[in-house]
Amino acid sequence: MTQPKMIIVEDDLKLQQMLKDYFITQNFDVMALNDGSDAAQIILDEQPDIVLLDLMLPVTDGLTICRQTRTLYRGKILILTASDDDFDHVAGLEIGADDYVTKPIKPRVLLARVRSLLRRQDNATASIDNPDLLNFGKLVLKNKYKKCEFAGAVLPLTDSEFDLLWLLASNPDAPLSRDHLTQTLRGIEYDGIDRTIDNKVVRLRKLLGDGNAAAEKVQTIRGKGYLFVSTAWN
Repeated sequence: MTQPKMIIVEDDLKLQQMLKDYFITQNFDVMALNDGSDAAQIILDEQPDIVLLDLMLPVTDGLTICRQTRTLYRGKILILTASDDDFDHVAGLEIGADDYVTKPIKPRVLLARVRSLLRRQDNATASIDNPDLLNFGKLVLKNKYKKCEFAGAVLPLTDSEFDLLWLLASNPDAPLSRDHLTQTLRGIEYDGIDRTIDNKVVRLRKLLGDGNAAAEKVQTIRGKGYLFVSTAWN
């Protein structure tokens, strides 16, 4: 069985070593970084299955690293934070983190959260050999050709609609904010009024048979944005 690859970015060296030793005993291939200086580039180069990312880091903080890597990094990001401030937690999730755990860390609880995130990732069968393919049950996305197949039929998506669906599907089970979606897809900041993303989501839901009042496949998470549900496509 292939070892899951993990990068730990943590400047508390005692905690870092404890986590590294623990996850090695759980059959993880672990790399540890002491600060945020080169973390973003290393994450993008190594493409680990999961990153344990401290928020308060020397040189470059965890939120910045998350923002720098989220679009091109396909694995999971779990934030480690000593803060009880909901703002920090929400900010991390909006930028693209998949989950967070507050310190002090309980290794067995952290392991359970890590395994849960990796199971979600396994639902998406994007292959390292074919990073342009995402497959969730009846939904197949081919990025190279901007092609979306659902239940055996090719859906008539515009390129911008496909790009939105691809971005959501590349971050399954993690809410993406309108600000993040607008900046990534359109290169501008969300002004709080622009309905472009919302209108595209409405059309995507209609084409994907998800147009009921309570959408199940692409959900609206109040105060956080839109969430692609990995298990809703069978």
